[in-house]
Amino acid sequence: MKNLLFIYNPHSGKGMIKENLSDIIDCFVKNGYQVGVYPTQERLDAKEQVIHTAYQYDMVVCSGGDGTLNEVISGLMELPHKPVLGYIPAGSTNDFAQSIRLPKSFLEAADVAVNGMPIYVDIGSFGKKNFVYIAAFGAFTDVSYMTPQEMKNLLGHSAYLIDAVTKLTSLRTYHMTVTYDDNTIEDDFLYGMITNSISVGGFKGITGKNIVLDDGLFEVMLIKQPKNPLDLNVVLGALIGMDVKTDSIVNVKASRIVINAAEKVPWVLDGEYGGSPKKVKIVNNKRAVKIMSGIAKKS
Repeated sequence: MKNLLFIYNPHSGKGMIKENLSDIIDCFVKNGYQVGVYPTQERLDAKEQVIHTAYQYDMVVCSGGDGTLNEVISGLMELPHKPVLGYIPAGSTNDFAQSIRLPKSFLEAADVAVNGMPIYVDIGSFGKKNFVYIAAFGAFTDVSYMTPQEMKNLLGHSAYLIDAVTKLTSLRTYHMTVTYDDNTIEDDFLYGMITNSISVGGFKGITGKNIVLDDGLFEVMLIKQPKNPLDLNVVLGALIGMDVKTDSIVNVKASRIVINAAEKVPWVLDGEYGGSPKKVKIVNNKRAVKIMSGIAKKS
C-alpha cells in the first residue's frame, strides 16, 4: 500500500471537519493508502510535521483554511523531494481552492485529493517565508478577509465596497521603490498585492483575467494615492474585480519584485500576518509544488 499523511486543523471552518473525519479516512483507505493522521496543535505545527515526517509518505493531504495550506506548502518547500499534495478546504474563504476548482464538500474534496488531476503550481517566496497565492500590504489588506461571509453572501460585491468605505478615514500611503524584472517605479502606494490566484477574499476577477497558475509570473497590482473622490471610486471598483482604467493603478506581471520602503510595512501572506519589513524580495518559484486539482482531465 502507498502511504498518505493526513494533516488537518480541527478548528478550521467551525470544526466541521470532525464530523467527516471517519468518512475522509475511509475514502483514502479505499483508494489504496495506508493513512497517518495528525491534527495540528498550534501555529506552524503543520509546517514542522511536513518538514520532519513527510519524506516517509507518497502523498500529503491537508485540511484547513488558507493558513493551514500555507504552512503545509511552506514545509514542502524545505524538502528536496516533495510528495504530491492534496487539499480539503475547510476555512471560511478558501481562495486557492477556487483557483484549482476543488469542491466545497469535504468528501468530494477528499476524493479529488486521491483521484483528481495533478497539476503544478507556482509558489511565492517572500524573503525567507512562502506564500501560496497572495502577498499584500496597505489600506485594504484586511477587507477581503475581515468582511463577514454572511454579508458577502447577501450583498456580493457591494459588501466589499461597504466594508472598504468604512475604512476610508484610516487611509495611509507608503513611499516605495518597486523594482520588477527590469522596471522600476517610485511613488506613494496605499495598497499592493502580488498574487497567483483567480480569487482574493472570496471575490473573483480582482487579480485580472487569464490567470495561469504555473507560468512563473505573479499578477501585481499597486494602487497609488487617489487624486480625488471620483478616482477613489474607480480604485474601489478595481478592488471588486471591475474592469476599470486609471493612472492610480499599476497592473503588471512579474517573476521577481524587490520593494524598498521608507518605513516598515505590515504585510499579509495568505490571510495571515507576514511581518513588517522595509525591504523585501519576492520571487516566483515556478511549478514548485504538484497538487491534486478538480480540473477535468483531458480526453
